[in-house]
Amino acid sequence: MNVLNFVNAFFSDSAHWHGYDGIPARLGEHVQYTLEALALAAAIGLPVGLVTGHYGRGGNALSLVATAGRALPSFGLLVLMTTLLGFGMLPVMIPLVVLAVPPILVTTYEAMRSVDPSPVDAARGMGMHESRILFQVELPVALPLILSGLRSAAIQIVSTATIAAYVSLGGLGRYIVDGLYQRNYEKVVGGATLVAVLALVTLALFWAVARAAVSPGVRRS
Repeated sequence: MNVLNFVNAFFSDSAHWHGYDGIPARLGEHVQYTLEALALAAAIGLPVGLVTGHYGRGGNALSLVATAGRALPSFGLLVLMTTLLGFGMLPVMIPLVVLAVPPILVTTYEAMRSVDPSPVDAARGMGMHESRILFQVELPVALPLILSGLRSAAIQIVSTATIAAYVSLGGLGRYIVDGLYQRNYEKVVGGATLVAVLALVTLALFWAVARAAVSPGVRRS
């Protein structure tokens, strides 16, 4: 039985569309984990990246933090956090946030540093406050690259949030983990397909946000 047959069998089974283990319920859980982890990572990475990028200081420290964050294995960190904190959402959120902060942090810093200094110097010469320069001069120009960092983080979270199933939580990883345990490869392939589709939808959403939020002049430059 090939992969396409597994996919067709999984999605054509009406039992997979209802109840607590149905696709809508598991998809909702997965989206919830993703949004929560992305919001926490953005709350950490964006302010630090914006401020350090604006002042041009701390780039080496940010690179060190980002490298350390990327080097940590998400599953290993999940096991460690579960051992220390027990089962629940917190042990899942920690590795997801640790995974998502580096691309947001580094990309935001680099986006701010890539802004042409001429309009920034002109704004300072006009007496604009540093906060106004950051949000009104630099941020609109840096926004496309900042959004790319958020998009990269979101895709990584979508792909990695499947680890929640290993600590008895839900999400699309439930199909993969349960399918492997039951040797039900139809369920494994179906769960993996849903994760891939959700990642593609995430890409499309960020493309739409960029089209709506980034000014045409910045997109053309």
